[in-house]
Amino acid sequence: MEDMVQAVIGFVRDHQAWAAPIVFVLAFGESLAFLSLLIPAWGALVGIGALIGASGISFWPVWVGGALGAACGDWLSYWFGYTFKDRVAQMWPLSRYPDLLPRGEAFVRNWGVPGIFIGRFFGPLRASVPLVAGIFEMPYVRFQLANFSSAFVWAATLLIFGDIISRVAAWLWGSV
Repeated sequence: MEDMVQAVIGFVRDHQAWAAPIVFVLAFGESLAFLSLLIPAWGALVGIGALIGASGISFWPVWVGGALGAACGDWLSYWFGYTFKDRVAQMWPLSRYPDLLPRGEAFVRNWGVPGIFIGRFFGPLRASVPLVAGIFEMPYVRFQLANFSSAFVWAATLLIFGDIISRVAAWLWGSV
């Protein structure tokens, strides 16, 4: 997995024009219910964020690409839950993680719409919360408001975190 992350970061460093579309795909995969369990992409997103300051990649298109990718992944997860309801628990790979949906359900029931925003920032909840929101038919407009606003904050957080790590590392390296 680490080799794949390094390859993606290297590709973006060498082909900066592809940064926004690649970040879109990574964020989409990280937010999609089934795919995010198999391919956690947040490390690559932080790594690409580190390239922003170091190589001059423009923050704005990469940020928008990441936010839209994350929001689209959650939207599709919501739709999937809304469409397939209880059958989702028997589908692979969720059938291999039987506690994931009940945890997501408890989270959504306790937190409601703010839970969509909060869930974006916590590993397995990131993909299961929108799925559960769809299963329990959370009102669509309220879901989407939380979905898109949290996607923009989440994408900025990962990219800026990577940029800060890069700047601190450069400063430390220059001090030694």
